[in-house]
Amino acid sequence: MSMALALKRDRRKRPLGLRVRTRAAIIAARLLVFLPPHRLRRVMGAFRRGAEPATVEQATAARESVLAASLALNGLRACLPRSVSVALLCRLLGVWPTWCVGTRTAPPFAAHAWVEAEGRLVGEQGVYNAYARLMSVPPLVSPEPADAAGVR
Repeated sequence: MSMALALKRDRRKRPLGLRVRTRAAIIAARLLVFLPPHRLRRVMGAFRRGAEPATVEQATAARESVLAASLALNGLRACLPRSVSVALLCRLLGVWPTWCVGTRTAPPFAAHAWVEAEGRLVGEQGVYNAYARLMSVPPLVSPEPADAAGVR
């Protein structure tokens, strides 16, 4: 007998605007995950432009909203569409987390996709070094403005 595992689902009511954005992010993610990896990375890199780096609180709130909106994304094998959905929802909210794809560094070795913010895993079990990153799309950090003399 096998047992289906799922992530904890938060059933709090969310504002209509957030629910609409969440659904849009999930629909877009479901289409994007069919792209080849190099093209998916390029598309995600294009989406991050113009966004501020996400905080852990913002990324966690986006992840909880995605998990509440889609029962299918609560499964343990839905990590790629879930991580893309979270990143896209963050972008719709004006911020961008670090979107990562890689593997676990300890057995059982398996592919995994996740988001990070402020150098910390968002909603994942384990420590930061528990995963080896094969592909990541971090936020673009805007350069600091120079003063009037052009010196930083």
